[in-house]
Amino acid sequence: MNEIAYAKINLALHVRRRRDDGYHELETVFAFVDAGDRLSVVPAQRDELHTVGEFGGVLTDPTGNIVAQALAALPRPGGLAITLEKNLPVAAGLGGGSADAGAVFRMVERDHGLPADWPLRAARLGADVPACVHSVTSIGRGTGTDLQPVVSDLVGTPVLLVNPRVPLATGPVFKGWDGIDRGALPNGSVRDIALTGRNDLEAPALALCPQIGAVLGHLRGTAAWLVRMSGSGATCFALFETAAERDAAQAGLPPEWWSLGGALR
Repeated sequence: MNEIAYAKINLALHVRRRRDDGYHELETVFAFVDAGDRLSVVPAQRDELHTVGEFGGVLTDPTGNIVAQALAALPRPGGLAITLEKNLPVAAGLGGGSADAGAVFRMVERDHGLPADWPLRAARLGADVPACVHSVTSIGRGTGTDLQPVVSDLVGTPVLLVNPRVPLATGPVFKGWDGIDRGALPNGSVRDIALTGRNDLEAPALALCPQIGAVLGHLRGTAAWLVRMSGSGATCFALFETAAERDAAQAGLPPEWWSLGGALR
């Protein structure tokens, strides 16, 4: 069995307040790219995890990896040996680990079904994991785990992901948020929300990783109709009207940056 762990982007990310439990109250639009990490799995006597790919060497703790944690969270007969081809950069605002865990949930669901409390099990692994299980456009509230799937008018939109190859941990970015509530997500179509929304974590991320500014500036010089940082960074995305525009923009990127072209699911 093979499964793609679809890269997650936040078309908009509004931070509303810091909660008493230390987390932040969010309103966000999750969207997913039709590319990402790849998982292949075969039955085994016990669960196993092997990592390959460009960023596979970053995952040095096989038992602490979120894929192993996802396997441990789901009851099923027998074990699974998973090979994870890690194509997405780590600590990049793309929900790479969460997407990997979501792919495990889908693989187990296909053969064995999921327990009724799977959203709670997924949320224990990370705030983005519930959205990544079915990887469809959704509005997320709370810490991002309260999901409302929405019909998206952006399905098929060409998208380019760009990362300056600088890892950026989520915690320090949230800690740098200035605490100002700049308002709720707007109403309207997904395209309207994306155009009029914002990412409230962009400023604190820029303070920690100035290279994000270079990526945003470069992408704004292309034919993209929307350029924004995803999640807590450092990956930025650009949306285009045509695949040719996306491909031309990707061809013009500095060679030291990581990039991935695709389309929104």
